[in-house]
Amino acid sequence: MNISPFPQSTGEIVCMSLKASDMEFLARYPKTRPELPEPYRAIYTAHYRTNREGLSPASSLSKKMETWMHRSVAGDVAGGNAGRSTLEIGAGQLNHLSFEPGSLPYDVVEPRNELCFASPQIQRVRNVYSSLDQIRDTEYDRIISIAAFEHYRNLPAVVASCGLLLAPNGALRIAIPSEGALLWKLGWLLTTGLEFRIRHGLDYGVLMRHEHINTADEIRTVLRTFFTDIRIRIFGIVPSLSFYQFFECRHADRDLCRRYLESASPILD
Repeated sequence: MNISPFPQSTGEIVCMSLKASDMEFLARYPKTRPELPEPYRAIYTAHYRTNREGLSPASSLSKKMETWMHRSVAGDVAGGNAGRSTLEIGAGQLNHLSFEPGSLPYDVVEPRNELCFASPQIQRVRNVYSSLDQIRDTEYDRIISIAAFEHYRNLPAVVASCGLLLAPNGALRIAIPSEGALLWKLGWLLTTGLEFRIRHGLDYGVLMRHEHINTADEIRTVLRTFFTDIRIRIFGIVPSLSFYQFFECRHADRDLCRRYLESASPILD
């Protein structure tokens, strides 16, 4: 079922704050995730564990490079952040917590929350949610995410939800791989992609297209639609020649976020 970006009754109001091109862009969501062929489904769980835990030479190298994303997101609390509430979206196995200096309170959103409860870092987490719409009557000073926004089928709804969950002076801080950029593609083709083909005889690009359904440019566009103040850093030369990108977003258009969510629900899958 296609979901229009806004209810028909608010269309005229929305047009005052969004260009036609923005409306057309938002109408792409929620996206449809490509199905995985059977040979990929058969090895998916084992590959996911190997990749996330850095158990192969290529995935171990990837995890070392991903440190840039973790350090960029945690850069605002390098000197400590006692009393600054934090929500992490797509927390996985809670790997990012080792970069956070005693963050309290610390909540997480992770659809596969068994990953969180299996982590030794779980003692540092206050609440584990499966979806953003489970969070009620709470605001956060920081909402963070590392290598997750490229995965979400309804990314605008996720970002709009973040806009409403942030405290007035809060910040959304995310880091993503530069999906769609030449340097990023060459990076995985010559490391994880090559290792995957040698090990399984399969094209890693099929798995990447299943997992990464938002490009870095699309993520940037969604962030700029709902936030008015955005700072960007890259791990590379320019965005089109980079491995990773970091965004700090402030001052959400809360009215726009609220109107968008009237016709869409956050999807974290």
